[in-house]
Amino acid sequence: MTGQSALAPNYHPLDVVLVSGEGSWVTDVDGRRYLDCLAGYSALNFGHRHPALVAAAQEQLDTLTLTSRAFRHDLLEPFARAVTSLTGTEMLLPMNTGAEAVETAVKTSRRWGYDVKGVPDGTASIVVASGGFHGRTTTIVSMSDDPEMHDGFGPYTPGFRIVPFGDADAVAEAVDDTTVAVLVEPVQGESGVIIPPTDYLPRLRQLCDERDVLLVLDEVQSGLGRTGTTLAQDLAGVRADLTTLGKALGGGILPVSAVVGRRDVLGVLTPGTHGSTFGGNPLACAVGIAVVDLLVPGTLQARAATLGAELRTRVDALVDEGLLASARTVGLWAGLDVEPSLGLSGRETCELLATHGVLAKDTHGSTIRLAPPLTIEREDLDLALDILTKVLRDRRGAVGA
Repeated sequence: MTGQSALAPNYHPLDVVLVSGEGSWVTDVDGRRYLDCLAGYSALNFGHRHPALVAAAQEQLDTLTLTSRAFRHDLLEPFARAVTSLTGTEMLLPMNTGAEAVETAVKTSRRWGYDVKGVPDGTASIVVASGGFHGRTTTIVSMSDDPEMHDGFGPYTPGFRIVPFGDADAVAEAVDDTTVAVLVEPVQGESGVIIPPTDYLPRLRQLCDERDVLLVLDEVQSGLGRTGTTLAQDLAGVRADLTTLGKALGGGILPVSAVVGRRDVLGVLTPGTHGSTFGGNPLACAVGIAVVDLLVPGTLQARAATLGAELRTRVDALVDEGLLASARTVGLWAGLDVEPSLGLSGRETCELLATHGVLAKDTHGSTIRLAPPLTIEREDLDLALDILTKVLRDRRGAVGA
């Protein structure tokens, strides 16, 4: 490429230009192969170009791709039934992106608060968590305390109260008569795979029941197999009133998202109060149904749990060796904090991994995330962890740490 880029600089990607992908592997313009250990932030839970998902998309491309919601089509109701059956919920509202799903959950919670709970119009409040990531729309950044995402985009949408993540007592203190929802991630992905105390979600469920407040869980990253269960909330034995889904729901082929939950809550929306031209389009529904078909047997969730146990063993060993300061894992998902004495930022660690053929993503400071496809072969996972170990050991040798 010559001259100035025509692309807005809202991302800082690694210096890798990819042209093809298959399963857990991708290839760049020079023919070099890389093991993808990010999987599109869980959008590629089933790997690149999964045959069943590609076939579903190709078949639908030959018939009907879009109707808008002005008309019905033959896959919309089957899609809704498939996803609600998989997630143990009652009703689905289809959208496209994860941020749209969260916006939908916010609007639905407010409408429920006014129409059902009786909160005075214009006063609804929602309790959210510090360090949370739910998207980048103006409303959603209003609930963020990350300066990079938040600052410089005001005026901000009112109605959000931010409390520490994992602190159920702080949530209880923040809830009052205007509160319509508590909206959190069951595991915070962007913050570095931050896992709350085991009693956090059960306590939030109890609190919301006692105070007539909706529990809204953002499972755009954590849902659909990543944590070794269909939903991360399954690990805590709770069911949210509303759950947002995205990323993996589109199988890495196109953006598909949804809000699933209680019929009486989603039922407060009426024609004209919310919508999306592309939400629930036939192509999206065809792929989404195929995604559900992959998850219904439970084998991929079990695979994530099994490989996740191996992942945990390997990264815990790196902590014991002094190469990682700490490691957090749940299912096939890890947040790794590089030992400060190695003098590596998360970005630098990912750059070194890329030179050895492994793609991962940094987040804040010296933290990196691993989220390989749930379909990754065991030997490929071992290879990625071997390379991570080599990169960190080589760095320790270079700095004499």
